[in-house]
Parts: sequence; structure tokens; C-alpha cells
Amino acid sequence: MEPVSHFFYSDRLKLQFWDWGTEGKPALILVHGGLDHARNWDWVAKALRDDYHIYALDLRGHGNSAWAPGALYSIAEHILDLSVLADIINQFPVRIIGHSLGAITTLLYAGVYPERVEKLVAIEGVGLPLQDGRYSAPERIRRWIEKVREAENRTQHSYPNLAAAVARMKEANPFLSDEVARHLTLHGTNWNADGSIIWKFDNYARLFPPYGANLQEAAEILRRITCPTLLFWGRQSFAKDPETDPLAQEIADRRIVKVDQAGHWLHHDQLAIFLRETRKFLAE
Repeated sequence: MEPVSHFFYSDRLKLQFWDWGTEGKPALILVHGGLDHARNWDWVAKALRDDYHIYALDLRGHGNSAWAPGALYSIAEHILDLSVLADIINQFPVRIIGHSLGAITTLLYAGVYPERVEKLVAIEGVGLPLQDGRYSAPERIRRWIEKVREAENRTQHSYPNLAAAVARMKEANPFLSDEVARHLTLHGTNWNADGSIIWKFDNYARLFPPYGANLQEAAEILRRITCPTLLFWGRQSFAKDPETDPLAQEIADRRIVKVDQAGHWLHHDQLAIFLRETRKFLAE
């Protein structure tokens, strides 16, 4: 059975989530990473749906959710959107799985609302997009303005056909199988009038505003997480090893799983290992 598409409103934006069922089971929310979409969770959702009522969120500016007017995509706004969906589901405390940007969002949500989260699984998501301490506040704002102006002059890249877009997906994610790459591309693209293909995500979602959490504030929020937290890290990833990341050490009840032959998209690269460890963790 395929998931059912629903929409909800947050911050005046129309956002989508996919409802996998199953009624009467504990709620489990899945939050994807940057420049991705909720259907990247299909294999995870199908494997866990017998035990959990699964909801997969399309973050603002991603998938089938609306693009933000003014193109602001701060972590605080993603936390806001997650909090609205969680309130709609209203089965607290909830279980959440997040990847990359989605993991960052869920970790901070769990620190802001510790009483609302039962268990948390974070894949490759402790490295928060913090203010760069190398630059003063005026320099940060100036650099951000320059990046926004560059984005305004950037034409979204298109592909002549689906095969070309799939090839780009595999270039960005070298561990992906042909089947997974095609699935992610099918659900992550739209067609132009001339038959060319473009990605669904808003290019402005690449940018983070020059204000927000600094290292001290992020540490303060992570210290407030009270639920058991499982941190996944792929040994071939560009992300920081959570075992040596000072921010990860702020999470009191944390466990770390390191996976060989896995990059940043660990739940695709080593699905069986991810499901085995996640099932065990959620069932405890």
C-alpha cells in the first residue's frame, strides 16, 4: 500500500507529509535532509510500518511543500514546522528519525521540547550550521548578502531526460544502487514545459541566514535532550565523527553506531544495518 498525501499549514506555508499508517500504533515521524524529500524514507517506512504509525515530512522548500517567500530557511523555521506537524499528530511523546538537516532539526526540537520526544534517531546530523566564528557580525551579513545575490542570478540546472538526472543523483551519492537512485530522482524532480527535468527543491534552501544558533546556544539546547538518542555515522562520510564531536557529547543519553561502507546517506548505503539497529533501539 502506498502512503497517503496530506498537507498542513505552518507559518502561512502549505507543507506536505506522507501518512504510512498504521492506525493505533505509536507515532514515528521521519524528517529528511537538505535538498532531499520525504519519499527518500520509503524503504525505512515500509520496514517499520507494521510497528509504528509513520509520518514523513517534506520540509519547507523541499519535495511537494511550498517554497518560502523571501526564501528564508533557518533551522528555527524547520523546528517550527516540525512542531506544528507533531501537534497535529498529537501522540506525545513521539519517536523521530532525522537525516542530516532533518537530524539537526529533530535534535534541536528534542532540546526545546524534551518532554515531547520518546526516542530519537539522528543520522549524520550533529554538525549544526552555526555562525562562523571567523567572521564578525557585519562580515557575516555581508557574505550572506553576496551569496543571496549570487543565487538570484543563478538559473536552476535542468536535465534533458530522467536518465541524466539519475546519473547526477548517483554522482552525488556514489553508494546508491540504480533502483534507489531512480526512485529518489522520480520523486525529487518536476518536468518543464519543454520536457527537461529540474529538481523540486528551492535553490535558496542551500543558504542559511547570518544569524541563529552559535556554539554555546546549540550546546545549551542539546544538553536539554532527555530522551535516549541514537547517533548514526557512516565511516566514508564527510560529516564529523559524533564520538569526537563536542556537540554530540552534550547529549546525555546518547549511543553511537558507526557503519562501514556507508557515506552521508547511510540509511540507503547500509539499509539492513540501519534497520536492525533502529528496530532494536526503538523497541527497548
